[in-house]
Amino acid sequence: MTDLFDKAPREGRQPLAAALRPETLDDIIGQRDIVAPGSILQRRIRARALGSIILYGPPGIGKTTIARAIGNMLGKEFRPLHATRDGVKELRKIADEARIKPLLIFVDEVHRFSSTQADDLLSICEEGTADFVGATTGNPYHALPPALVSRSTILKLEPMSIEEMCLVVRRGIEHLQRSGHEIEISDDHVRLIAGRSGGDARRALTTLESLVLGHAGGQVTITEAMLEEAYAAAPVNHDRQSDAHYDTISAWIKAMRGSDPDAALHYLAHLIHAGEDPRFLARRLMIHASEDVGLADNTALQTAVAAATAVEKIGYPEAQIVLAHACLHIARAPKSNSVCRGISAAMAAVQSQPQVVIPKHLRDAHYKGAEALGHVGYKFPHNDPRGWVEQEYVPGLQRGTFYQSDARSGATFEGRADEFWKQVTGKVQTKTFG
Repeated sequence: MTDLFDKAPREGRQPLAAALRPETLDDIIGQRDIVAPGSILQRRIRARALGSIILYGPPGIGKTTIARAIGNMLGKEFRPLHATRDGVKELRKIADEARIKPLLIFVDEVHRFSSTQADDLLSICEEGTADFVGATTGNPYHALPPALVSRSTILKLEPMSIEEMCLVVRRGIEHLQRSGHEIEISDDHVRLIAGRSGGDARRALTTLESLVLGHAGGQVTITEAMLEEAYAAAPVNHDRQSDAHYDTISAWIKAMRGSDPDAALHYLAHLIHAGEDPRFLARRLMIHASEDVGLADNTALQTAVAAATAVEKIGYPEAQIVLAHACLHIARAPKSNSVCRGISAAMAAVQSQPQVVIPKHLRDAHYKGAEALGHVGYKFPHNDPRGWVEQEYVPGLQRGTFYQSDARSGATFEGRADEFWKQVTGKVQTKTFG
């Protein structure tokens, strides 16, 4: 493997991230599933049959770098376009050029292409005029025209691990030292830069460069105060219209449902730090208090509703405590899905089956003439010492058709209710588990 620094330009005032840009896939840190020997990308390059590739993932994780490396390995001129700056005219000009010499067309933010631009790009792809690599932060299956998706190989890039980010930072330090800078930095601070860059290698290198450059000679010692100043802004990738938003919300919900309080707090902190609206978070808590805790602990919904009221009144930063309170209640509470499952089954039945004829003894009898219509025979449960009487409410509806108890023990409300009604009615409630 060629050393990254042997290939990086030594002259000029290139930004550090640009100076360290790898020239082949073998030099790239991270994304091993995509760039490893034997991967589909490596095989296509070796066969010189790249075709159309879409690189999909958050900013700063190597989409442009991989595209440039592909161009180098194919020996093709790299022609970058940006969807918000370059229109149909530029695209057609490059297509004409590609007919007389080998080009790799790279389109950054390809999800921003207009329908006309996308049609022209499709024509280039279908004719095989040039190889094409597109980069997008949006989910291609949602953000790109289906025709372009169907003609492309989609490769999803993942944020780098802490260990990979540390390797990036150390390579940056070595490069700066070779350029004449004396740098003193602890392993903990290297890891801090790696961790607080949110998996964004470009951000890590840009931060490192800003910490080192501009000092009046001598050794530069990186301190925690310098790092705090550099990372005053949120380091997380969290565009509310992107997958990062929906994936983080999904992980938070699943951590609460899975009764992992530490993971639930982790994702809640991520969302709060990224500036998520506390009212949105409170709404999610109310939903999942019923959906995932439900009858196992009715007070979870009370806590969630109280949290929603509180965040309306106090806002951040104190609202984070209220949100954490409700989040932990839901995560720590016993779980029951019977409410969500029951209403879903009932709604499906009502929407798909003939309307049930309401029995006469259940119909409204609070008007003159109701008795003459036969609205009689209702048995008032409170008149019975047990508070319950045998009575049909929906003709033909069997016990357990919609509601099935999720009680795992008698300690939950649902478990206590099962035992109570078993004693009163002599009937066992249908249960999901055993």
